[in-house]
Amino acid sequence: MMAKRPNILLTGTPGVGKTTLGKELAAKTGLTYVNIGELAHEGQYYDGYDEEYQCPVLDEDRVVDELDQKMMEGGVIVDIMDYHGCDLFPERWFDIVLYFARTNPVVHRLEDRGYTGKKLQDNVQCEIFQIIYEEAMEAYSEEIVHQLPSNTPEDLEENLEQLIQWTEQWIKDHN
Repeated sequence: MMAKRPNILLTGTPGVGKTTLGKELAAKTGLTYVNIGELAHEGQYYDGYDEEYQCPVLDEDRVVDELDQKMMEGGVIVDIMDYHGCDLFPERWFDIVLYFARTNPVVHRLEDRGYTGKKLQDNVQCEIFQIIYEEAMEAYSEEIVHQLPSNTPEDLEENLEQLIQWTEQWIKDHN
């Protein structure tokens, strides 16, 4: 059975607007928003604790198992949240993968989230070198991976409008 609504993956470093856009898009399109950080916390889908990064280690297999049926039904926006690597999810799940790009890494937004030391440094480098974008390009078909600017509130509004239009068109084309 083919899904009647698209599945969308939101990825990028912490603080670039994934959650804000994902929740707004869900509210305006009727798609279901899933935050991986919240899902992992609620289900305790962890496989230990990383002392170096001061965070729980995601049990990727349990997360994938938990989401599989919902993803097959369609209409899901998956927000990587602080687990910003995206290659844990099967390619078959997504109709579009969105990488939120910043031209200027803003250290204070990560510090405001409590990031320090190696965690802070690695996230800034990840953003500068677009490591997550490269991971997405390797994990998914290039045709479905798109970079979105995420530097200003205007970028957020433009991205939201484009994604609402894209979702509406996808639904028309697939139903």
